Amino acid sequence: MSDDELPENPKSGRRETEEERLDRKWEDLLQELRVMQTGAQLLAGFLLTLPFQDKFDTLDDFQTGLYLGLVLLATLTTALIMGPVAIHRRLSGRHVKERLVASAHVLVWGVLAAIALLVTGIVMFIFDMVIDRTWASVASAAMALVMVTLLVLLPHHLMRREERAAA
Repeated sequence: MSDDELPENPKSGRRETEEERLDRKWEDLLQELRVMQTGAQLLAGFLLTLPFQDKFDTLDDFQTGLYLGLVLLATLTTALIMGPVAIHRRLSGRHVKERLVASAHVLVWGVLAAIALLVTGIVMFIFDMVIDRTWASVASAAMALVMVTLLVLLPHHLMRREERAAA
């Protein structure tokens, strides 16, 4: 059956079989994870070099706690990124791609949230080290606002706009 003969898929609006739609969604998720993996690796690498710096010995209790929290968050982010790949490896060939894609979709949202928290926390940590805690709070609050805008508000706005256009 050629692409022209396929009926339009009501879930995607494309001329593709359900299996093709799931394959496309899976490939999209993997590409998104590749991009996030690089960022998470760079952030984790940055954090792991800090204890070897001279100034690290001067951290107060808040900074030490924040640093350790960020290391845990970086490792959690790495685990979340690895999740869809591990699930795929375990379930490959079992004809459960719809569940695989749905599970990976949830994990990708977890990765996005973890990276947003990690970036915001790193801004807090660096500003606290370089300037002071007040400016660190201001800078990290501004970064949190940027993250919420880009990751929550903008997608919500675009989705509502599309729904209005379709109605």
